[in-house]
Amino acid sequence: MEKAIQRYFPIFLLPTLAAFTIGFILPFIIGVYLSFCKFTTITDAKFVGFANYLKIWTDDSFVHALWYTTLFTIVTVILINFLAFVVALALTRKIKGTNLFRTVFFMPNLIGGIVLGYIWNLLLNGILSFWNRTLTYSAVLGFWGLVILLLWQQVGYMMIIYIAGIQNIPGDLIEAAKIDGANAWQRLRYVTLPMLMPSITVCTFLTLTNGFKLFDQNLALTNGEPSQMSEMLALNIFNTFYGRNGWEGVGQAKAVVFFLIVGVIAITQNILTRSKEVQQ
Repeated sequence: MEKAIQRYFPIFLLPTLAAFTIGFILPFIIGVYLSFCKFTTITDAKFVGFANYLKIWTDDSFVHALWYTTLFTIVTVILINFLAFVVALALTRKIKGTNLFRTVFFMPNLIGGIVLGYIWNLLLNGILSFWNRTLTYSAVLGFWGLVILLLWQQVGYMMIIYIAGIQNIPGDLIEAAKIDGANAWQRLRYVTLPMLMPSITVCTFLTLTNGFKLFDQNLALTNGEPSQMSEMLALNIFNTFYGRNGWEGVGQAKAVVFFLIVGVIAITQNILTRSKEVQQ
């Protein structure tokens, strides 16, 4: 069996590797090259060195979008993981209807981001109309509108991961802690949370990257209004590339910087949280 796997392994690997190379690796390499060029199409690209990268930091909209996205990601990572963990704890108790509640909480994750954006746009603007306001009245309203939308969409998904982690904790550990006289808070702090670190690592990674990469919800909910003040990084890159004539190279350079920022943060978070995982 092992000899057969070794013999035919390249045959099964080749289609996936070819698709990954054509669909991701080659476009990424071309994109990095174009970030050093001034162009309107690939065929007329002219090398300009680091000019595009220098131009990024003179663009106030990009700097604002970077800090706006960073603050948004910090808030959503904390709130999503906290709420998902609390709901997971509640739904792992022996109460009736837990399967129904799990399904209801998970369902928003099945709806596309652009659809969610328009749905919450109608809902939140309807509520704000009582104060003669809309989500695009200020960056603060747009910020919390995006937070509410992402909470509603992702809490259920992270809840499923936390439920799986909680159910994987050996019951004898909990029983031993009870016998030793540990109260509910002590069991949570010294048993449940350490044993749940793999789930925390995964959920933190997902919420962190999803927060930074948010695009379609931002486009549908506020479209960066007012005056690009609620514009996040992904939308800023899109508007730079497609909405500003002669800035295609700058938009591509922004995309490369965006990739590096998200990559460094995600890898750092993964290393830090994995170092605290407990072997079962």
